[in-house]
Amino acid sequence: MDDVRATSAWVASRSSHVLVDSAGIDKVVSSIESIPKVEWDFEGIHYFDNGPLTVQYLFVLDALNFCFWPDEDLNYDDLASGLKAALQNDKSAFDADRLQKYTGPQLRELLRWPRPLPLEDERVRLLHEVGIELERNFEGKASNLVQCCGKSAVNLVALVARHFPGFRDHTLYKGRQVFLYKRAQIFAADLWGAFGGQGYGEFKDVGSLTIMADYIVPAVLRQLGVLKYSPKLASTIEASGEIGPGTEEEVELRACSVHAVEKMRELISVKSGRQVLSVELDLWLWAAGVQCTSLQHHRTLSIYY
Repeated sequence: MDDVRATSAWVASRSSHVLVDSAGIDKVVSSIESIPKVEWDFEGIHYFDNGPLTVQYLFVLDALNFCFWPDEDLNYDDLASGLKAALQNDKSAFDADRLQKYTGPQLRELLRWPRPLPLEDERVRLLHEVGIELERNFEGKASNLVQCCGKSAVNLVALVARHFPGFRDHTLYKGRQVFLYKRAQIFAADLWGAFGGQGYGEFKDVGSLTIMADYIVPAVLRQLGVLKYSPKLASTIEASGEIGPGTEEEVELRACSVHAVEKMRELISVKSGRQVLSVELDLWLWAAGVQCTSLQHHRTLSIYY
């Protein structure tokens, strides 16, 4: 995660489309009496049985957790609750051998979604990848993957990125490699949140995780005055224009969000003496964003978020 922090800071120091506003950070932090504790499953949409099947569910969920916006009726809740219902109906639905065989129409049927999903072929490919690699190296079980990490979230993110190419969320910016690892990090964060920091969710270094750079958090940070956009970027987002994956604008939106929240976390610690986790800030910001129906976010076709 040091690479995520360092490369995000490097982007923020050279960014021309997105500005991390120190005054905005100070204003937001000064106005926060305490970070609201948002329950991981505050909407009641996730499967949880306190065992290995929950780990399997979360890994499948996070393998598919990207790019909902092209279908205006589809969102994360539909994915999480759809997979939950599928597992409640058939406990073998996410067995590794079955994950390798799903087709697009079968995935739609699993989620009870009436039309093709955004980036459906990629979603199916990633399901196959998860099934194949779990079977090859982890006896078909995501819980075995988690047990290999030695109660380290950093190790888990590294293991996931090493074994599952679809989770390798990095890019180039002005000739330098930038690491973000949104879906690998959110798997660790989901485990920690679901299991309450115990059992499969016990990580001695959960504080090492950064925020999960997606669509929602940058938009909320902009709304709070923490991020400022160039006129051109602002007009593109407000006109619902697409921003290409790997463009300077897209990388800056994500990396500057990571860096801004790290600065928020540090300032909260200095001002209040309280240690706040980036994952807690992420859940707070994300929950605020998804409940704001007028929030305008950037649009990028990507498998990473």
